[in-house]
Amino acid sequence: MLIVLFKNKYFLIQCSSFQYYSTNIVQKNIYQIDFLDAKINCYSLAGRAKVCEGCPGKELCQKQAGADPDQEMINLRMNAIKHKILILSGKGGVGKSSIAASLSIALAQNSKKIGLVDLDICGPSISKLMAVDGEKVMNTQYGWTPLKSPHENVKVMTVANILEQSDNAVIWRGPRKTHLIKKFIKDTFWGRLDYILFDTPPGTSDEHLTVVSALKNAKPDGAVIVTTPQQVALTTIRKEVNFCRKMGIKIIGIIENMSGYVCPCCQEVSNLFQYGGAEKLADELRLKFLGRIPVDSNLTLCAEKGSNIFTEHPESPASIALCKIATEIQSTGVR
Repeated sequence: MLIVLFKNKYFLIQCSSFQYYSTNIVQKNIYQIDFLDAKINCYSLAGRAKVCEGCPGKELCQKQAGADPDQEMINLRMNAIKHKILILSGKGGVGKSSIAASLSIALAQNSKKIGLVDLDICGPSISKLMAVDGEKVMNTQYGWTPLKSPHENVKVMTVANILEQSDNAVIWRGPRKTHLIKKFIKDTFWGRLDYILFDTPPGTSDEHLTVVSALKNAKPDGAVIVTTPQQVALTTIRKEVNFCRKMGIKIIGIIENMSGYVCPCCQEVSNLFQYGGAEKLADELRLKFLGRIPVDSNLTLCAEKGSNIFTEHPESPASIALCKIATEIQSTGVR
């Protein structure tokens, strides 16, 4: 039995088998631990340990250490869904939302029931990509009813469809974003799905921490990381990988987007940036490389119109690459 200090909170540990980066003795019988992989059963002592006596923040810590009242409903909603996948990127502008939308359609074409959640609260784009812009989310006795995209009936939730006007700016601090993301998960009547994809904003901020925390009991399958071949983008991917490992999120694989330019006349692919950077990084970090998607004018046009590239341009290089990646994700044995 140990008392440990982790992220400024005290925990009573009942399990002695865990791995960690380092251990420092804070005071007698209290250890500070930076976890790498801890599968432990613990009870929070935040605000209740001896060292908390006389602290002015004792009551606040006790309140924050309690069980999340939303967790039970989140578990109920998410346990009805077989596979939960996060779509991440270290930088903005790498085409993550376009890939998230395209992968949801590609998976749905394989006779799968799919949901897609847009967690980019300040810059939502899934509504346009999935051709549900202008529609409004309905609130029923069972919760919010997700919008159904005309593309393979993918279920969609995004902040863009609950705003009074689509061009309204969302100027929110972290707690309000957290509240809305939880509502997307616990108050939306998703029903039984095969996959649900979470399109996250760039970086590792409130939105990422919220969804990872909410899904902790629902056992998410992992994350798909999207990057472009340039070195400046690959540098930030290392941070994203580090985030996933610290949070205990399995990395399903890395996708290299904008990998070459497809000539609209002859279909020849020319490399605009360095070639194979993402694959080399995946090999270095011992991660699965899921594939490359070229800059394809057909994909760009479909994204602008909110149409389905798999029906309009099934033989285009981008369409073929996306189908292969969707199949690869299905065959990786997620969970």
